[in-house]
Amino acid sequence: MADYERLEQRGAFEWALPADGRMKVPGRLYADETTVNQLRGEAARPAGWSALRQIANVACLPGIVDASIALPDVHPGYGFPIGGVAAFEPANGVVAAGGVGFDINCGVRLLSTPLSCRELEQLDVLGEALHRTVPAGLGSTGALRMSMAEIDRVLTGGAPHVVELGYGVPEDIEYIEERGCIGSANATEVSELAKKRQFAQVGTLGSGNHYVEIQRVDKLLDAEAAEAYGLFSDQIVVSIHTGSRALGHQIGQDYLEKMRSSGKSAGHVPEPELACAPIDSDLGAEYLGAVGAGANCAFANRQVIGHLVRQVFVQHAGLSETEIRTVYDIGHNNAKFETHRVDGIERRLLVHRKGATRAFGPDHPEVPAPYRAHGHPVLVGGTMGTASFVLRGTPIGMTRTFGSAIHGAGRLLSRKKAAKRFWGDEVVAQLGDAGIRIYAHSRRGVAEEAPGAYKDVERVIEAAAGSGIVQPVARLRPLVVIKG
Repeated sequence: MADYERLEQRGAFEWALPADGRMKVPGRLYADETTVNQLRGEAARPAGWSALRQIANVACLPGIVDASIALPDVHPGYGFPIGGVAAFEPANGVVAAGGVGFDINCGVRLLSTPLSCRELEQLDVLGEALHRTVPAGLGSTGALRMSMAEIDRVLTGGAPHVVELGYGVPEDIEYIEERGCIGSANATEVSELAKKRQFAQVGTLGSGNHYVEIQRVDKLLDAEAAEAYGLFSDQIVVSIHTGSRALGHQIGQDYLEKMRSSGKSAGHVPEPELACAPIDSDLGAEYLGAVGAGANCAFANRQVIGHLVRQVFVQHAGLSETEIRTVYDIGHNNAKFETHRVDGIERRLLVHRKGATRAFGPDHPEVPAPYRAHGHPVLVGGTMGTASFVLRGTPIGMTRTFGSAIHGAGRLLSRKKAAKRFWGDEVVAQLGDAGIRIYAHSRRGVAEEAPGAYKDVERVIEAAAGSGIVQPVARLRPLVVIKG
């Protein structure tokens, strides 16, 4: 029986793919019926990627625990589906490059200001200044030009290192996942080519779906949590979405090839895109050291861009640096060791999140102290023309998704198909009519990221909240968008 035919509904927004054949655990999908029907249609086609088949394939990997999980923004990816989560036993499990992806620790930083929307009269000035100040676009380069030794210090030290260089304020570090630095990072496991590709890219936005957005807090959905996070109605905030740039992509390429050629993947691997290595092997340790270094590069990158955004608001909105605070910074392409309770037992597991973000709930020790009663913020990007959201983790999410949540709306169309369907100039004009200012380095990039290329983010949020794995806190609307 085909994967899509075996999908069983277990709740309003929960579906199960029973373990069958080579699957070691079941699949678990959180989505509404519209998404499920789209996934079934995709799986029924004989050729091309299918997220349902990928969920089943991930469930075949050695050492996987509990379930192969997919979240409401799920769509096909390389190896793992995007919106996929899987945890593995360190002793007999595997680490898969396709379970992290090529933009290691791509993520979102949210900055808050004390300004309300009605107090801000310089949107055009701010937009133009951000467009000039934040390097963006394919191959963009920043003000930091590094030697091999200097890039190693970034890969080892992450965000705290660039704060020491004068980018940002020490208070930022408390509000970054892992305090902005993965301690297990090993720069020696990153190739010289990957490092050379990053020499001039720290502090750059890049292209694709990466952006800086000036947003307003459109609606508070959990007033107590919003107050703890420092958010208020009609507030001006800024979201930064980018990752590890060329370095992370090269790490992914390097280790995918090593995993394919090593022949040491434990057990059966159902397809080449899921090439992997035993966690306790030399190759597994090398890859995890390189992933940590890529993650630190991404933390540093968002830290530098956050500093540049601050400078624009200081110069053009009359604020001081300390009035622009980091609400939170969180990644969504990672593999990290974490402790989770499974069947009533605390277990140390390697959790892969591919297009999925950490969502630790109330009272978790890794949540910043001011947020601990509510869980840390979960930052979900929308599209240039739709809302973004701040969510928080829940106890249900901690037990059902290894403390994981959605990261965005999720694509409906590939970039190639979107570029054929939409015209960049038309998208800019339509969004301008809606009061959203677009500053883009590429009109093709705008077409590829048109709102119509993505799922309805409101529907995705409804499924995530309806399943209980997250709680919505605030809705954010775009005012100014800087795109690569």
